[in-house]
Amino acid sequence: MKKIISIILCVTLCLLPCLAVTGFAAETTGDYVIVSPYSDVVWEGEGAWGAYKGSLHSHTTYSDGNVDLATMVKEYYNRDYDFLANADHGVTGVEWNRAPKKVLLYSYQKLLGYPVAHLTDEEFEGITTGTYPTADGTVRGKGMTCVVGANELNNLTLTKNHVNAFFLPEDVGNGFGGRENDFEKAVAFTEENGGLSIINHPGDWLESSNDIAQVSDEENIKFFGDILLKYDSCLGIEVFNETNSVTPFDRILWDNLLMYTLPYGKNVIGFSNTDAHTVNNIDSSFNIYMMKENNVENIKETMQSGASFMVTRNLPKGNDIIGPAEGFDVKNTDIPYPVFTKVAVDGHKVTVSADNAQTVQFIANGKVIYKSEIGANDVTINLDNIEGVEDFQYVRAEVFGEGGMCLTQALVIEDGGEKQDFETPKGLVAFLDRVIFRLKSLRCWVILVELLRMI
Repeated sequence: MKKIISIILCVTLCLLPCLAVTGFAAETTGDYVIVSPYSDVVWEGEGAWGAYKGSLHSHTTYSDGNVDLATMVKEYYNRDYDFLANADHGVTGVEWNRAPKKVLLYSYQKLLGYPVAHLTDEEFEGITTGTYPTADGTVRGKGMTCVVGANELNNLTLTKNHVNAFFLPEDVGNGFGGRENDFEKAVAFTEENGGLSIINHPGDWLESSNDIAQVSDEENIKFFGDILLKYDSCLGIEVFNETNSVTPFDRILWDNLLMYTLPYGKNVIGFSNTDAHTVNNIDSSFNIYMMKENNVENIKETMQSGASFMVTRNLPKGNDIIGPAEGFDVKNTDIPYPVFTKVAVDGHKVTVSADNAQTVQFIANGKVIYKSEIGANDVTINLDNIEGVEDFQYVRAEVFGEGGMCLTQALVIEDGGEKQDFETPKGLVAFLDRVIFRLKSLRCWVILVELLRMI
């Protein structure tokens, strides 16, 4: 009996680190500090930072888009975008007045009658400096920054396990087909080549549009969370993707990932991109970056710091977890979109203000903790007055208006406690898991599964 008890105790002690990995909550004890990604932003007055609108994920006929690069860039320019990264599938982006290296797979575009064309040198100069006239003949007076080195990797996968790489060297990543269901290979490839990455439209891979439970499934959270923890260069996920037709619940997944990674000291940055294949989706989802100046260096820094907001003009489904109760679609209308104009922290208080917004709500640990009207006035919450604050790992804000919704990044709650060290799972169970996953990464396996589903 003593030997049996000893064995049980030994096994339990060995399993403790594994058990810690699956826990999403970390108690906030004693005093705490709210760490804001907006702490350095100058909101008004002399030296105020600009709010720059942009998308880091768009497509053209150089991959599977329906619009050529020249037309697409001009349309973003007409829609008042301040920066753009063209991230064609398996094609590493270059300056808009140059043709990227063509991938043989997309030769079918010519057969379909879709042209491939880039800007002239004169057009590129005018658009990047703001001297090029818009569609109505006016001159913007502000340029649109060209972000090169973007590539949506895993372009040959049927399971839509897409990873957006950024700042890759020219020609690196062209034709990166990837393995089915395998996000990590693309993330590791990006890190090895000095780039940054994000996980694109995870809800598409999870097929969560038809099953909201997928975004709260512990195995799914661990799957993405472990990749984010293992690779510092993997910044976060797309929280909004174009019209959100397949990703209406990725905000909930984002909350769950934050609760999973923050005990290890990793904040998950949220992104919002048009993923436009046609000009119709240019006014769908986009980022607002708070920067001193609109240039590539500041865009890269903001991607990592999180001094940004996420806007969407389309959300097809509501939910009863964090809302809204009903979906909306106001893209391609003249209704102005809501956007935060200030996010300030004073001790344990968070103050926000916004334009074109009627309602604000604050979310902590995946739950709405406060909701009110906002209008033209500031709204302040004191976390000390919120029940359960001792368990909060972060707080974030959302504003809703007739023109859509806008999200802040997570403001992390730090209590000085020691962070956990993430270690890649080892041992027999981990080995068997990898073997099974490699099997599921075979294209023949994916096709077989799809055929069985159809039957």
